[in-house]
Amino acid sequence: MKIRLILLRFLFMLLVIFTPNAQQTARAFTGTYGINYGRIADNIPSPDKVVKLLRAAKIKNVRIYDAEPSVLNALKGTGLELVVGLPNGLVKEMSANADHALTWVKDNVKAFLPDTHIVGIAVGNEVLGGSDNELEVALLNAVKNVHNATKKLGISNVQISTAHSQAVFADSFPPSFCVFKDGVSELMKPLLDFFSKIGSPFCLNAYPFLAYTYNSDKIDIDYALFQPNDGIVDNRTNLHYDNLLDAQIDAAYAALEDAGFRKMEVIVTETGWASNGDENEPAATPGNARTYNYNLRKRLAKRKGTPMRPKKMLKAYIFALFNEYQKPGQSSEKNFGLFKADGSISYDIGFSGLQDISASSSLLSLKGIQAQGYYLSAIAITTSISVLLSRL
Repeated sequence: MKIRLILLRFLFMLLVIFTPNAQQTARAFTGTYGINYGRIADNIPSPDKVVKLLRAAKIKNVRIYDAEPSVLNALKGTGLELVVGLPNGLVKEMSANADHALTWVKDNVKAFLPDTHIVGIAVGNEVLGGSDNELEVALLNAVKNVHNATKKLGISNVQISTAHSQAVFADSFPPSFCVFKDGVSELMKPLLDFFSKIGSPFCLNAYPFLAYTYNSDKIDIDYALFQPNDGIVDNRTNLHYDNLLDAQIDAAYAALEDAGFRKMEVIVTETGWASNGDENEPAATPGNARTYNYNLRKRLAKRKGTPMRPKKMLKAYIFALFNEYQKPGQSSEKNFGLFKADGSISYDIGFSGLQDISASSSLLSLKGIQAQGYYLSAIAITTSISVLLSRL
């Protein structure tokens, strides 16, 4: 009996010794950091290489602006959580025809579940507050038709949303004075009412970079970059703000409260800083972009809320994964990427480029061969012990 007990203990020790990383647990995702994966460029890495970048960076939350099959297929079985986009160009069609919405959801969402972990559908982007009134009017019914399509197809746990720019606000300073613009409010309130019923958040594209660029005479750049500064105090709430992003988010909370939706959560669906720009965008430098994104990453890792909503942990999707040279507009629009088109880092905030990842993968493969040898040795030893135990 004693011999059997000794052998069992020995067997347990061998399993611990010979099983690689036996006592390690998977790193938990913080639930605060995500990325926008735009593809308005023909020179960026393929979707399968993008998956390597994301997994190496431990970025789990991903947003795209369409439902490109090659991307959805590349994300199969990866565990990455994806929000797909219904482009603005399809919003009017989906609003006018529920059957078309059903077909779109069936072909672009249902067809890829559950292997591709699609967690959300963004219907349009920055529609309200724009110049196309017909598009603005169509948004609510498009959202409803897409939501109804998911129900008809038996799709659950897929959140329906739409992202807004700060153009929907009348004024965002100080934060507590913020309200929705006249002309926007009439369309916004029914949309918020529907989102409140289905449990969707208010999605905000917030850019301290743009606020500073157009108001550099009024805004301290350190305040915009999360650097040490005196900050500002909201004279209505007496809340102190040490960075511009928090103030922009709380302005959205104030507008929601004014509209009657105090409990709705604000999620930042886009924020970032350009690393290059035109002559009228002098703050678009690699140094400022690195400072903003590095400090933002630290800010999100703290898992805290804003001064107005301290218990609501801030969540943000960074814009963007790559520089996209084919984007229209000013040079800054093409240079928001954490990575360059060749997969190398634009600046160092703790992520690795594709070449570094490939080199690391080769080393891990070598270690894997060694680990397999340990594993086979453990099997041989445990088999021998099992035979001995059976004879006792």
